Amino acid sequence: MNREEKTLLLNEMNELISNSEAVAISHYRGLTVAEMGELRKKARELGAELRVTKNRITRLALKGTKFEGLDEFFKGPTVMAYSNDPISAFKLCVEFAKTNEKFAVVGGALTTGVLSMAEIERLATIPSMDELRARLIALIQTPGAQIARVAKAYSEKEVA
Repeated sequence: MNREEKTLLLNEMNELISNSEAVAISHYRGLTVAEMGELRKKARELGAELRVTKNRITRLALKGTKFEGLDEFFKGPTVMAYSNDPISAFKLCVEFAKTNEKFAVVGGALTTGVLSMAEIERLATIPSMDELRARLIALIQTPGAQIARVAKAYSEKEVA
């Protein structure tokens, strides 16, 4: 990779990081191509994005961003998950780490600062916005459906 390509990659990474709400850093030593493909598929489903980059370039791209404190985690085979919502990246990495011992979450941050592992795991358990919307719709629909069932049962009882 020549100097010009590195500069382009550095600028691209800086822009991606700057426009994200959350960044999760994980190590993936020993993952197969199929397992990485599965991880990428889950990332798309959750609305997060994954990036495997050169650690040195990523550390440089972090400078001047709100995620500057994450540079210590970029050692070894590292994958960065980022998202525009504060939950997806963490949910993706923590859930994948539970099912695959070769994948380990090592750090992360929100726009407010670097998070501890306990905070990352806590964020991963929060339902996503889509899940919350589905629950809200179900709560709104439930009383109407119950009223309809009672009215139908009452009308069938009078006819009989």
